[in-house]
Amino acid sequence: MSEEPVENPSGDSDPLAALTGGGGLDLGAMMQMAQDMSERMDDAQSALAEARIEGSAGGGLVKVVLNGHLHLLSVEIDGSAQDPDDTSVVGDLVLAAWRDAHDQVARLQAEADPLGGLGNQLGGGLGGLLGGA
Repeated sequence: MSEEPVENPSGDSDPLAALTGGGGLDLGAMMQMAQDMSERMDDAQSALAEARIEGSAGGGLVKVVLNGHLHLLSVEIDGSAQDPDDTSVVGDLVLAAWRDAHDQVARLQAEADPLGGLGNQLGGGLGGLLGGA
């Protein structure tokens, strides 16, 4: 049993006509689009690597700085944050400051994603590519 070709809304029997404007697949244009996307991804990665995001906790008693790839660059602890009777306080503040910075980096990564989140739907996504977890 042979099937009749399904016409697209423009009336053309070429199933790709709606995607290619009826002129066939333009491999040169597709290659250029891929190259442009690669350049945008490289630019996004560079911007994330250069970004410096500060997170803080305890009203600024503890500050951490991450780059856009979640690499810890510095930790600053005010002396008054240290309680000799309860050393866990400093650890809790460092963790809270890191989480604050992490949330800011996640937003920055989402903004820098040249695929606008589409990469996550295509399998694997940009999470690892852009340094996300």
